[in-house]
Amino acid sequence: MSITPKPTELRVKELLREKGWTTKILAEKTGLSESYLTHIKNGTRRWNEDSLRKLAYAFELSPLDIFAIRKKRTDDIESNISLPEKSDVKLNVQIVPVMGEVPSNPSPYNNQLLQTTTGFKDQFIPMLNTNDANMFALCLDTNTHAPVFHKGDLLVISPETPARSGDIAAVEYGNETPVKSIVRMTTSEEFVVLESINQKGAPIALVKGKDHFRIIGRVIQRIQKFQ
Repeated sequence: MSITPKPTELRVKELLREKGWTTKILAEKTGLSESYLTHIKNGTRRWNEDSLRKLAYAFELSPLDIFAIRKKRTDDIESNISLPEKSDVKLNVQIVPVMGEVPSNPSPYNNQLLQTTTGFKDQFIPMLNTNDANMFALCLDTNTHAPVFHKGDLLVISPETPARSGDIAAVEYGNETPVKSIVRMTTSEEFVVLESINQKGAPIALVKGKDHFRIIGRVIQRIQKFQ
């Protein structure tokens, strides 16, 4: 009886066999630890975006070609979407990909990659009169932000829309192990304060120029899931 690989499983073991490499050699080529790579190879630990890219570079493959179940890449996303019939009203319709995680570096390709790997392949939403090719829609999988946002809500995030003090944004922070999160940010000359959306958690104060912090994109719209 054959076992069908999971959509997010990586074929590292197969590629090592093809190359004739050991895990130690792969560790040297990627900068990742042998123990971590052993877990990835055996499917006992979840890989992340950074490790996927390092593996793809080492094997000289596209990141999508690392998956055990390879999915055909479609660069021209818009051509694969059926839009409403033409009307006399001229609208600028942009097709925005839905995904389950915030990408570290949003771009049409990175968004499509993360969309596929987080289980939202071919899921898009239309946005009117926008012009940000890197825009994406984050599907919330928990009620962490309740009662402001709820599980199943889509947060449309625009990397090209400036985020100002008081805005809700997708950010990355942390010096040793950077964390990506949706927060309300308040800025001053010296500090950036990150607050939980529902204000239930303690604020995090970051020192500008000392603590790692960057804005990935501003939340510009919430599409609510109705029960």
